[in-house]
Amino acid sequence: MLDVLLAGVGGQGTVLAAKVLAQTAQDKGWQVRTAETIGMAQRGGNVTSHVRMGDGGEEVFAPLLAHGTADLVIAFEPGEAARVLPFLAPNGVLVTATTPIQPVTAALSSVPYRADRVVQRLETQLAGTEASFVAVDDAALVRTVGSRKVLNTLLLARALAAGHVPLDVDDLRHAIEVCVKPAFVQLNLAAIEAVVAS
Repeated sequence: MLDVLLAGVGGQGTVLAAKVLAQTAQDKGWQVRTAETIGMAQRGGNVTSHVRMGDGGEEVFAPLLAHGTADLVIAFEPGEAARVLPFLAPNGVLVTATTPIQPVTAALSSVPYRADRVVQRLETQLAGTEASFVAVDDAALVRTVGSRKVLNTLLLARALAAGHVPLDVDDLRHAIEVCVKPAFVQLNLAAIEAVVAS
């Protein structure tokens, strides 16, 4: 069983990324179940997508992950990575974008939200454990592609390129063509190539 959790802020494409990942698994013949918890996503709130895949031929009966069970966590924003860290399995992989999205609470606080400190804290927390941490300079990749609209594909491709799960970027390409609106397919494929070239 392969359990993946995706976490981000409304509008970052977390739900589409989960759909693409699920399609990638289905294309391999795996049983897959997904679920989203979206809360106040339309107002910049958090979005969490659960993807459970029977990569060993298992039946998947329930879509939601429990704390400490995610083989892979993909966070679209550092604060979201910190929020969902309890889901990471002891030997799991945390992949996070490093570009912050200022939460509403930051505007109301006298203490600034410093994403660099959040990333540093995550790295410190996972140092010396069996878990792996991958901080993605998403701003650089976005500049290469020319659009922030493909952040979800950039992070998926980076997570798969790391080789910690039995899926790869070649598997991802077909799922993009199936799940993404035709007008955006080439842009998303360009995002995959940017990750491969980096």
